[in-house]
Amino acid sequence: MQVGIRHFMRHGKAALAALLVGMILFLDAMAACPALHEWIHKDADKPDHHCAVTLIAHGKVSAATCEITIPSPTIVVEAPRHFVIFAFSPAIENLPQGRAPPAVSSPQV
Repeated sequence: MQVGIRHFMRHGKAALAALLVGMILFLDAMAACPALHEWIHKDADKPDHHCAVTLIAHGKVSAATCEITIPSPTIVVEAPRHFVIFAFSPAIENLPQGRAPPAVSSPQV
């Protein structure tokens, strides 16, 4: 019994959906072509004739509306922390050639 249910669940839903879509398209075709509608219904040309085709042709099909709320994803942006590292550099190496360091930093004082 379980194999039959799985088989229907796998293939039956697709077949049913295709059948329903085909039926809606056929009803739309009959609403667009009165000759096709009269071929199906012999009394389709009478003013008191009411069927699914006449309802679709006159726009009297009500569709249920439902609101679907989709939560927006939370976006978290993490920036790396900014580290400042100070390294000691002797001033003598940074001076151009021919210039001496200030007298305060000179080792001869």
